[in-house]
Amino acid sequence: MGERVWIFDLDNTLHDATPHIFPHINRSMTAYLQEHLQLNEDEANALRADYWQRYGATLSGLMKHHGTDPDHFLWHTHQFPALSKMVLRQPRLRHVLQQLPGRKVVFSNAPLHYAQAVLKLLRVDDLFEDVFAIEHSCYKPKPQAEGFRRLLRKHRLHAAQCVMVEDSAENLQTAKRMGMRTVWISTAPRAPAYVDLKIRDVLELPRALSKL
Repeated sequence: MGERVWIFDLDNTLHDATPHIFPHINRSMTAYLQEHLQLNEDEANALRADYWQRYGATLSGLMKHHGTDPDHFLWHTHQFPALSKMVLRQPRLRHVLQQLPGRKVVFSNAPLHYAQAVLKLLRVDDLFEDVFAIEHSCYKPKPQAEGFRRLLRKHRLHAAQCVMVEDSAENLQTAKRMGMRTVWISTAPRAPAYVDLKIRDVLELPRALSKL
């Protein structure tokens, strides 16, 4: 079956994107919708949230209903003049990841240029053999299975050798359905049945290895 492969989500899994990163992206997406769909701010904000709820990503709704060019959208909504001040780095993250036996990849719904920049700021970019971004899934975001299948094919992996580490339970449901082990980063009191391990923070992962 081969060695264990760790598949990590990026935002709110390897770093906390809630305080600075996500609000910036949301503002950028709303501004993009205002400009390109001729909407006011309230309309654009509502449409952004609606598409995110319905399709798992605002981009999916824009492509489906408006023919939006995905690369143009992703480039313009993921510009961060002060990214180094927005990324919250855990000093112990590098040591924690080095303790995990097996190969490691990042699987993100974010664009490649952003994911690579964040990993470099986290000082862990050299620990991952691949960054599988939204472009590589042909713009089919998690939790859609297509991206998972493309990742497995690219690296010639069996789902059973993979451990998916995510903050999104919905994404883990797809991973589990495909045969992966699942780790949920969450402070929720209970985990759904398709979660094999729930931890509050990725830094707890090495101590919980025996449960996987």
